Amino acid sequence: MTGGEPRPPATGGSVRPAEAAVPAEAAVPAETRRSTLLLATDLSPASDAATEWALDLARRLGAAILAVSVIDPGALRLPGGRFGARVDQVRATREREAHLLVRRGRELGVPVTFLIWQGEPGEVIVEAARSEAVEMIVVGSHGRRGVGRALLGSVSDHVVRHAPCPVVVVRADVDRLADGDREPS
Repeated sequence: MTGGEPRPPATGGSVRPAEAAVPAEAAVPAETRRSTLLLATDLSPASDAATEWALDLARRLGAAILAVSVIDPGALRLPGGRFGARVDQVRATREREAHLLVRRGRELGVPVTFLIWQGEPGEVIVEAARSEAVEMIVVGSHGRRGVGRALLGSVSDHVVRHAPCPVVVVRADVDRLADGDREPS
């Protein structure tokens, strides 16, 4: 690993960056560096509220967005151990969606870069925030309650508890979403 690549989390989770984003501002003195917001997203319609919130905030602050999308291979498994989708298929879909997000940011005057990593979403998001020294994390919450939340855990809860910076949790418009669309960001 070179100095510019993100390190895997200390918890032993597997983190594989699809592309290491080294901010162009890294060589600029901190007092003149552009602020960066990390948008944790699965790039699905369930993440739209958090995406809109992050784009609006970044536009108003003159900040950049680093969109981080995490593919959890364990979540792709069906009962019995077979995979519902291959990691490369999910990555290709996320890359297409990420390019649309970059274009949307450009239209609003917001610089957007993205990383697609593989691993446990909460851990990877926190590690990306540390590695990239972001000022804030914006993460969506899918509004699960009770048993659904207990069984599946909460990515946003993990990020809030372990992040090295402030975290804004944006609740999805759960009335718009079908139960099948509620996946961790």
